[in-house]
Amino acid sequence: MLRTHCQTSGWSLAAQDVFNNVPRTCIEAAAAVAGHTQSLHTNSLDEALGLPTDYAARIARNTQLHLKHEGNMAHVIDPFGGSYLVEDLTQQLVEKARQHIAEAESLGGMAAAIEAGVPKLRIEEVATATQARIDSGSQTIVGVNKYQPQDSGDAEQVEVRRIDNSEVRSQQIARLKTLRKTRNQAAVDVALQALQQAAAGTENLVPFAIEAARQRATVGEMSDAMAREFGRHRATIQGVRGVWKQHMQASADMDLLKDRVDEFSKALGRAPRILVAKLGQDGHDRGQKVIASAFADLGFDVVTGPLFQTPDEVYDLAISHDVDAVGISTLAAAHLSQVPQLRKKLDAGASRHIELVVGGVIPPGDIPILERDGAAAVFLPGTKSTDAAMRLLDLLARRRNIS
Repeated sequence: MLRTHCQTSGWSLAAQDVFNNVPRTCIEAAAAVAGHTQSLHTNSLDEALGLPTDYAARIARNTQLHLKHEGNMAHVIDPFGGSYLVEDLTQQLVEKARQHIAEAESLGGMAAAIEAGVPKLRIEEVATATQARIDSGSQTIVGVNKYQPQDSGDAEQVEVRRIDNSEVRSQQIARLKTLRKTRNQAAVDVALQALQQAAAGTENLVPFAIEAARQRATVGEMSDAMAREFGRHRATIQGVRGVWKQHMQASADMDLLKDRVDEFSKALGRAPRILVAKLGQDGHDRGQKVIASAFADLGFDVVTGPLFQTPDEVYDLAISHDVDAVGISTLAAAHLSQVPQLRKKLDAGASRHIELVVGGVIPPGDIPILERDGAAAVFLPGTKSTDAAMRLLDLLARRRNIS
C-alpha cells in the first residue's frame, strides 16, 4: 500500500496580516485529507516570522481536529468522488508527472537526473514563475498583494518565539562532550567501521546505521563514515533565467528599474553585482533562488552561493567576484549570530563598500538588531522582488555617488 504524508504549504505563509495563514492552512489541510493522506502536518500561522510558538502550534493541531470531528472528513471514504473537476485536475497531474518521469528516464534515470540538477531546476522554474505572478498581482495572496490592512496598525501582531543561538550552540556542544565521555568508544569505532565497509559494497546500509546509532555514534560521524566511500554530493547551481520576467506584467516599476540598472552600468562600466548567499545549517533555498532569478532578469549580475556556508566562506566568495552587495537569505534563525560576523569580516578589510542586506523569515523584533549590526536593509517574506531591487539600487547609488 502507498502511504502518503502531506504538509501544508510553507511558501504560501505570509508575514503580513498573519492570521490569514489560519484559513490558508485549513484549506490546504482539507485538500490533503480529501485526497486520502495517511499523515498530515499543518503549519503554524507564525512560521513566516520565526519558529512556531506553542500558541500557534495548538491552532495548527486543532485545525486537524476540526476537520476530523466537526468537518467529519475522516469518516467519509471519498468526499469528492465523481467530481469532474477533481478528476480533471488528477488527470492533469498524472500527465505532468509522466512528462517529468520521461525526462528523468531520458537522462539515464533519477540518479543521473539529480547529478545533472534537472529536478531541482524544474522546481526552481515553477517557484520563480509563481513568485512573478505574486509580484505582478496576477495571483492573489490575501493581505499581501490584495486586501491589505489599510494601516499597519490594523493587522494584529503575534508573539514570536525567540531563540538564543549562542545558548543553543553551547548546550549542544556540552551534550556532545557528555555523550563522547559516557559512550563505549571502542564499540562506536567498530560500528562506524562496519558502516563504512558496507558503504564500500552493496549491502543495505540501514541495519549498520541503526547499530551505529545504538552505540551512540552521532549523525555527523555516520555521515563521515559513508562519505569516505561515497564522497560528498555537490549540487550544480543552475540559475533560472527569463522565467520571472516572462510572467511579470509590464509596469512603471519595471521600466524604472531598467533605467536605473542602465544608469549604474554606465557609471561603473558593468551591471550591479550581488552575491545571494545562505549562511549556517539552513537547507531551504527557494527564497534564495527566486531572488537570484528575479534580480538577474532585472539586469543585475547575480552570483548564487552554495548552501551551508560560513561567514568566512561568504566573504571569500564576495571578494573573489568583486560584488557590490551581499544578500543573505535566511530561514533557520541564524541571522542574529551569522550576519554580524559577516559584517565585521567585510568591514575589517578593503570591502567596507559592499552593502549587506538580509531577507527571509525574520521576526520583526530582530530588524533593529540587524540594522544596528550592519544590515543596510531587511526584507520580510512577502516583499516584492521589484521593491527589494529598488531599495538595493538606492543603497548602491548612495554608496557609489550615482544620481
